[in-house]
Amino acid sequence: MSAEQGAGAGAAGAGAGAGAGRRGLVIVYTGHGKGKTTAALGMVFRALGRGMRVAVVQFIKGKWKTGERLFAETIPGLTFLVMGRGFTWESDDLSRDKAAARAAFQEAAALIGGGEQDIVVLDEITYALHYGFIAEDELLEALRARPPHVHVVITGRNAPDALVALADLVTEMRPVKHPFEQGMKAQIGVDF
Repeated sequence: MSAEQGAGAGAAGAGAGAGAGRRGLVIVYTGHGKGKTTAALGMVFRALGRGMRVAVVQFIKGKWKTGERLFAETIPGLTFLVMGRGFTWESDDLSRDKAAARAAFQEAAALIGGGEQDIVVLDEITYALHYGFIAEDELLEALRARPPHVHVVITGRNAPDALVALADLVTEMRPVKHPFEQGMKAQIGVDF
């Protein structure tokens, strides 16, 4: 077997790269350090390069035209849904945020269960879990019921223990040093 075959190269479409013994994974990027969404988007970039079908559902960042959102608009075939209403902790209407999170989850569950996507990214869904806008059991059930080829990538702080237990890969981002500590603010395009 060549290195490419071992890495999962294959024809585009459902289960692209899904060889014998392969299955869709649940991947979680969590922790208080920066880079969770960036890691997930790196996976999106690689998957698109291999002809895989990818969807991203953002639960928080809908208030702003982020760099990733602007870039996604230029990529044909990438499903990129921005369902959030901004950072919940700054909200002036939690009922509106809850409704947006519920709608986002319904879309995400349909993408996961429909089997048309090879990878579905649920960006910052852990905030919706933390605030009780989405029941943890609903997410876990959607993950368990997904078609065998579908990979799901989840980002956000404080991933619940049951999600960590169900996941195949969990990476915890840990802050070591941050420019905020030096009085530097986030910069467009770098967005830390």
